[in-house]
Amino acid sequence: MPPALRIGRFSLRSRLVAGTGKYADHEMMRRALEASGCDAVTVAVRRERLLDAQGRSLLEFLDLDRLTILPNTAGCFSAEDAVRVARLGREILDQLDNPGKDWVKLEVLGDRVTLLPDPVGTLEACRELVADGFTVLCYTSDDPIAAARLRDAGAASVMPAGSPIGSGRGIANPSAISLCLELLKDPRHGGDPEYPVVVDAGVGTPSDVTIAMELGADGVLLNTGIAHAKDPVMMACAMRLACDSGWLGARAGRIPRRRYASASSPWEGVIADEVIPGE
Repeated sequence: MPPALRIGRFSLRSRLVAGTGKYADHEMMRRALEASGCDAVTVAVRRERLLDAQGRSLLEFLDLDRLTILPNTAGCFSAEDAVRVARLGREILDQLDNPGKDWVKLEVLGDRVTLLPDPVGTLEACRELVADGFTVLCYTSDDPIAAARLRDAGAASVMPAGSPIGSGRGIANPSAISLCLELLKDPRHGGDPEYPVVVDAGVGTPSDVTIAMELGADGVLLNTGIAHAKDPVMMACAMRLACDSGWLGARAGRIPRRRYASASSPWEGVIADEVIPGE
């Protein structure tokens, strides 16, 4: 099994972080989160439907002895709004005595159509929240320069998008993700090999998760890919296995790509006048 993922003072046994939104009901969410093996879940402080049609709270279906809540600022379109929502999330979790009160997944969106991040607003909010004592995980585009700026602003983790939120397109630009990883992790470019980079958004299948991990990501955050699957529980299990498989595969050392075939069995020792059946 992969080792724990360290983000600031937080240690996650699972490198898969799951969301709590978009499920048909809270019970389905509970079962899927259990199947995913995650130990951190995101909750949108601003727009999360905390109560279902029966008046039951989302929190009733989260095992808070096992799960750390990661509040996020989804639905915020300005730095000011994101900072306010992050502080509100901290107050809520402080009342629950949940360790997630001191960290936040920061999202500052640029528009309501693409849901792409606002790079200026994200950077501004990141600086303010870091100064306020938050462990900040920053959702950003796959622009490597923007990623480096957020790290330099104090983000504990940068989370480049695989593709637009909820699109299910997977890793749309692997080269860009690779460049983000290089600038953030390679000492030759001022990076730190231990700096945690988590691919966030757009994942639709287990193979998308594996690709992200094989590129060198430290983890994957997803929601829609599980919540909107035909069988969310089965998909959650598949995503868990894919995350572990990708991490292990990336570090196992793949064989080099070759232009031509390479025989699995050696040619040495083959009898020169071997008779081919039928001739």
